[in-house]
Amino acid sequence: MDYENYLSPFSWRYGSPDMRHIWSEHNKRLLWRKIWVALAETQAEYGLISPEDVNELRQHSQEIDLPAALALEAEIHHDLMAELKTYAAQCPQAGRILHLGATSMDIEDNADALRIQQSLQLLENRLRLLLQAFAKRIEETAELPIMAFTHLQPAEPTTLGYRLSSYAQDLLSDWQTLRQLKRELRGKGFKGAVGSAAAYAELMGESQLDAFEQRLSAHLGLSFFPITTQTYPRKQEYTLLAALAGLGASLYKFCFDLRLLQSPPIGECSEPFGARQVGSSAMPFKRNPIQAEKVDSLARLLAQMPAVAWQNAAHSLLERTLDDSANRRSLLPESFLICDEILLTTTRLINGLQINTAAIQRNLAIYGPFAATERILMALVKAGADRQQMHEHLRQHALQAWQAIQNGQANPLQDNLLNDALLSTYVDNESLRTLLHAEQHLGFAPTRARRMAALIRQSIEEGLP
Repeated sequence: MDYENYLSPFSWRYGSPDMRHIWSEHNKRLLWRKIWVALAETQAEYGLISPEDVNELRQHSQEIDLPAALALEAEIHHDLMAELKTYAAQCPQAGRILHLGATSMDIEDNADALRIQQSLQLLENRLRLLLQAFAKRIEETAELPIMAFTHLQPAEPTTLGYRLSSYAQDLLSDWQTLRQLKRELRGKGFKGAVGSAAAYAELMGESQLDAFEQRLSAHLGLSFFPITTQTYPRKQEYTLLAALAGLGASLYKFCFDLRLLQSPPIGECSEPFGARQVGSSAMPFKRNPIQAEKVDSLARLLAQMPAVAWQNAAHSLLERTLDDSANRRSLLPESFLICDEILLTTTRLINGLQINTAAIQRNLAIYGPFAATERILMALVKAGADRQQMHEHLRQHALQAWQAIQNGQANPLQDNLLNDALLSTYVDNESLRTLLHAEQHLGFAPTRARRMAALIRQSIEEGLP
């Protein structure tokens, strides 16, 4: 790489080699040539091009010569036409019929749809691995009691597996959405300068056009929109990027929560931290959640991409304008590269998730008795007490205990409740002592967590080819 000039972080820091290859200049031009060959093959079936010409195009379809094409582009200022001329020059006989009847977007839009198709398949594979990692962790922690937090305040116990299930449920929905969008993905097809296919009609007659496109669709493994202008509807890209941003939101929430949980006052979960990893250049003790922060940072950028795609769709005046072209050169690849990076990172986080059971027990010991007041309230009312009166009575106990904790004292709530004469008229001390074990106040959390893990495994198994 040339480090003397600006490099996009997505060229080397973020995203995988696989995703970078999909959006590489080399792969784009290979796909352009694949489409030109498919067009020639189909036209040969209609007697417009000789089999010998098609064979010559095939023989040279992999010979990408970027220096030659870029030098030509510097003169003519048209990237596809420069590649077309470079390819034609490599095919002395067949070059004369290359791109017959086509307009640039017949090639470029179909190539973009194929790159999106490749990218969605890669993301689907990444997300499947992440879901499997979540399922494993959910099963391991389905019955591990932890304090749940609402409004960032201690609430009632849940289980770690149930909390992880909430993230996994969103991710399973994202996986199903990506699969559906991949199935529904469509290219422009071959419809010429304004979408009317007039040039192709001149070559073979209007009555042949439906069958002609169907053959090309089969050649490319890509469905086509029935109606287009010079481009396929840009609304497709808005829908796609909105789905990618939705996936980013799911990953963002998990990583944001992990950042909170890694904070020492809670300290229950943390991301892996390497033996030689440096947390701060100034503070040697720091263990910053840099991987979770990276996911949130990139997901925040991803969230803005649908707005640009919306404007590309809404501002495509009449049969087309070119004001989407420049931004799409980075909009599409960077959206997919961000998703690629944050999926890979989150998979590493969930696989390497460190669970601090001592901190979990500490927080349960401090805040669990407060959560037990709901169990006690249910028992009191079942024994005949007035619900509103008991709620206020327990609230006063809780406020006194909370003040003691804030003053650095041990939580006195359990002892105060056991010594309360009013409560003992409805519930005996042995029962009250049992009710104070808040870690048993879990409802169906363990059961539903295991059920979610099973659903993930079933869905993935059914979704495999």
